[in-house]
Amino acid sequence: MSAPTRTDLQPDENGVLYSHGGDEWIVAQLAESMSLNAHLRAQAITRRLTELKLPGVLEICPANAAYMLRVDPDVAHPRAIVERLRELADEVGDAEDFVLQTRIVDLPVLFRDEWTHAALMRFRDRHQTPDRTDLEFAAELNGYSTVDEFIAAIVGTPFIVSMIGFVPAVPWGYQLVPQERQIEVPKYVRPRTFTPERALGWGGGFTAIYPVDGAGGYQLFGICPGPMVDPAQRLHDFADGFTFPRPGDLFRYRQIDRAEYDAIRKTVDDGSFRYRIREVEFVPSDWFADPEATVRRLEGALDAA
Repeated sequence: MSAPTRTDLQPDENGVLYSHGGDEWIVAQLAESMSLNAHLRAQAITRRLTELKLPGVLEICPANAAYMLRVDPDVAHPRAIVERLRELADEVGDAEDFVLQTRIVDLPVLFRDEWTHAALMRFRDRHQTPDRTDLEFAAELNGYSTVDEFIAAIVGTPFIVSMIGFVPAVPWGYQLVPQERQIEVPKYVRPRTFTPERALGWGGGFTAIYPVDGAGGYQLFGICPGPMVDPAQRLHDFADGFTFPRPGDLFRYRQIDRAEYDAIRKTVDDGSFRYRIREVEFVPSDWFADPEATVRRLEGALDAA
């Protein structure tokens, strides 16, 4: 008998939909749409899986509202792994009691820079509004009267890195604001064939930083002076691996001018660059009870670093 198609599958009593990709891959979809609650459930389950070190589980990948495992079917039957995942979903529940041990990172951004501007202007024929820049389009779409007000909304609250993907080291960021304040913008009508490295883009409800030059369809807002990848591992923040972002990181985007951008780039070139980072606890129940106070506490920890 052939394997069931996706339309044959139904979420279980916890609202989780489990599906298999051959004998090696298991995908657990926790919700149809992204929310902070759904993502934190994925974080809680995958971190618990990492601690358990279950025989046969080779890779664990948290995502926006889901997670994926690679398993060795010669060691553990995939269906047995799914049963253990169901137990973990029961244990985690709504994840509001979960405490995320993570780090908050200062991410400088040069908005309206010359490099992303050149790229977006090159591909205006693929955009919804060829007569406006990506920032102008996104600001108007989200009800902001000026681009400056729109940028202020971006840098006003940190983002949680909900997923690493697309290409290695691309951090997807979901802003820590109530649902009604979420910024959303569509991707380009047709993707660009070029995006400069370290560009800050936005698609749907997520930011993304392009670690290297390449194609892309997210709206382009600015560029980061700090790298997301360091293959040679010259820089301090890459001592443990050539990629910087981690799922669960909190990124605070900070607007800078061209002079600060150039100064930071010099430290990258000479090898002395370091991100400003602080280890913190993010407690979902605190955020759901008082988002503003929770954000102030997290940002205060970073400013004291």
